[in-house]
Amino acid sequence: MAVPRTLLEHGRVLFQMNKTRDLFSTYLRSYKNQETGMYPAKNRLRTLQVAAALGAAVALPAMAQTSVQVTGLVDTYVGSMKYSGDSGRTNVVNSGGLTTSWIGFKGTEDLGGGLKAKFNLTSFFRADTGQAGRFDGNETLFSRDANVGLIGGFGAISLGRDLAPNFLPSILFNPFGDSFQLSPLILHMDVPWFNASGWTNSVAGDTGWSNEVIYTTPDFGGLKANFHYQFGEQAGNTGKNNIGANVLYFHGPLALTAYYQRVKVNNPLELSPGNVQPTTNIPLPSGMVAARQSAWFLGATYDFTVAKLFATYDQTSHDIDLKDKTLQLGTSIPLGQGAVLASWANTKRSGAAVGESLKRNTASLGYDYNMSKRTDLYAIYMYDKITEQTVGNSVALGIRHRF
Repeated sequence: MAVPRTLLEHGRVLFQMNKTRDLFSTYLRSYKNQETGMYPAKNRLRTLQVAAALGAAVALPAMAQTSVQVTGLVDTYVGSMKYSGDSGRTNVVNSGGLTTSWIGFKGTEDLGGGLKAKFNLTSFFRADTGQAGRFDGNETLFSRDANVGLIGGFGAISLGRDLAPNFLPSILFNPFGDSFQLSPLILHMDVPWFNASGWTNSVAGDTGWSNEVIYTTPDFGGLKANFHYQFGEQAGNTGKNNIGANVLYFHGPLALTAYYQRVKVNNPLELSPGNVQPTTNIPLPSGMVAARQSAWFLGATYDFTVAKLFATYDQTSHDIDLKDKTLQLGTSIPLGQGAVLASWANTKRSGAAVGESLKRNTASLGYDYNMSKRTDLYAIYMYDKITEQTVGNSVALGIRHRF
C-alpha cells in the first residue's frame, strides 16, 4: 500500500485538495460577481488567492517521488510435530510454517540523477499468539530489518541491521525457502534444538547482523555480489567483527550462488549462561561455544520447466575442533495451481568437541497450492533423524498471506 511520505502527509494532501476545490468554487462565484461589477477589488484579491491555491495543487504530485509502503506476511499452520530428540509429539497451532510472520515499513525517495534513498523497518511476530519476535527472550523490535541506505548507478549501500551473508543463498537455493520449521537445509544450518539431542545450528550467529555495512554491486548480466561487514563495537578490540560476501547469478533457467563468512560476534551460544540450553537446562556438548567460525557454501538450481532442481553444499569449521558438512538436494514440480516440493539434507558433524561423529538426515515432502498471487495453502510431511536420537515425524497444514 503506497502512500506519500507518511499518513500525516497524505492527510495534508487531501486537505489541500479539498481546500483547492472549495476555493475554486469561490472563484467561480467571484468571477460572476466580477462580471456584474460587484466588489471588484475583493474579487481580484480572491482570484489571486485561488491562483496561488491552484499552483500549490499543481505542485502536489511532486510528493509522489517519496513513498512509504506498509508490508508484511502472515503464516500460520496446524501441525503435529516431533523432531529427532523430542521426548514426545506436540499438536500445535503455530506461526511461520513456510515463512516467519513479519510486518513493517519500507520506503524510498527519488533524490534525482538516478540516486535514491531507502529505508527498511520490519519486525517478526508470532501470529498464533500475537507476541512480538520469533521467540521469547531479548529479541529487538526491528530484528528483521532496521537500516537506511542509498541506491544508484554505483550499486547500493546499507547501514544498520540487515541480512547476514548466508541468508539469501540458503533460502533461494532450497525448495522450502526460509522455512525454519520444515526446510531440511534451514533446520540444519540455522535452528538450534533445545531438546535431548543437543543439536546446535551449524552456521553460527543469526540470519541477520546488527551494526552492519553492506555494499551491493550493480547487476552485471545477472551477476550480483554483496559484501558484508559487522562491527563488533568492543573498545580496544577492533578485530572482534564479522565479515562475509555472497555472489548470486541468474541467467535463464540456471542460477548459481556462493558465500563465505567469518563470524566472531553475534553467536547466540555465547549468550547461554553456564553453557547450557535455555529452558531445558541441558548442557551443550563440551567446547561447543566457539570464538570464531568460518563457513562457505555453494548452490545451484536449474529449471527444466517440468521440474526445478536444487543442490547445495556447505561446510563450517570452528577454532575449536568441530566441523559440519551439509549436502542438500531438492526439487519443485509444477502441478495444477501449485507445486510439489521435496528436499533432503544430510549433515555430518565431527571433531573433538562432539566426540563420536554425528549424522543428521532430514527430508520434507509437500504441496504448495496458490489461491492467488498473495495467498497460498500448504501441506507438508517431514522426517528427521539424528544419531542415537529418536526418529521425528511431523505433519503441517497451513496458510500464508502476503500484503
